[in-house]
Amino acid sequence: MIDRRTFLAGTGAVLLAAPLAAEAQPVRMPRVGFLSVRSRSDPQIQLQLDAFWQRLRELGYVEGQNIAIEYRGAEEKYERLPDLVAELVRLKVDVIVASGITATQAAQQATKTIPIVMAGVNDPIASGLVTSVARPGGNITGLSLTAPELVGKQLQLLREVVPKVSRVAVLWNPANPGNPPQLREAEVAARVLGVRLQPLEAHGPSEIDRAFVAMTRERAGALLVLADAMLNIERKRIADLAAKSRLPTVSAFGMHAEAGGLMAYGTNLLDQYRRAAYYVDKILKGAKPADLPVEQPTNFELVINLKTAKALGLTIPPSVLGRADEVIQ
Repeated sequence: MIDRRTFLAGTGAVLLAAPLAAEAQPVRMPRVGFLSVRSRSDPQIQLQLDAFWQRLRELGYVEGQNIAIEYRGAEEKYERLPDLVAELVRLKVDVIVASGITATQAAQQATKTIPIVMAGVNDPIASGLVTSVARPGGNITGLSLTAPELVGKQLQLLREVVPKVSRVAVLWNPANPGNPPQLREAEVAARVLGVRLQPLEAHGPSEIDRAFVAMTRERAGALLVLADAMLNIERKRIADLAAKSRLPTVSAFGMHAEAGGLMAYGTNLLDQYRRAAYYVDKILKGAKPADLPVEQPTNFELVINLKTAKALGLTIPPSVLGRADEVIQ
């Protein structure tokens, strides 16, 4: 038996201790992993991260207060990706943002439970990343980079700028699962436009010079560069070799035109990373990747480098120039 005074004193102590104990429990801050084949010092990656961060801030996230970002970049060494994503898994990140096909594949092989948001992936269905666009079905969702009609439009632009072109070289990476479907689309478009394609493989940077030797030997009149992370990284060398060979080029990304290529027509990459933040927000609030449809691009931008056109002795038709979203003087 205990007296009433002792009982009340004990009860008060428990009640006072309860909120203190609750306050002592730290609230776990969500962690987001960001995986890329490129180094964080790469200017293009920095722009993508800035776009991603800006949208996260607009959604109410502040780094160090209610969210943490773990960046892992392979510094163009693809073989490092499995170890880097393994680090993110050990850190128990809540979601992984994977930049490009190789990073997304590495994340897919590392975890079937942590949600993955892909960005900059050419064809997620052909690549085996999702079962359908409407219902991805696994732990991966995000943004598709290309639409089926994109490559055909790029070839059409080349034909408008260089109307007499009859042979177009195509630089592509067979190691990228998204490239073969693009090449097939290019072949269909080429038949309609009445041009012959010269597909040239480049599994890695060391094969790019050899591809240009073959273009020159076969007298290609223009160059189509398919969307690929490795070819993006090598964009300056590709632009320089094209200039040396006097080849007008078209690609999917404005960064190629900024590096000295003639034209680019495709998805705005920075928009992809802004939209990736939207997926991260949905997942952190409880949505399942399997239930979030993969977003396909609907808006495309045309970038024209007039300095390159002048060096090649080309005049961009007003009908093409008037459609440009960006003109590099």
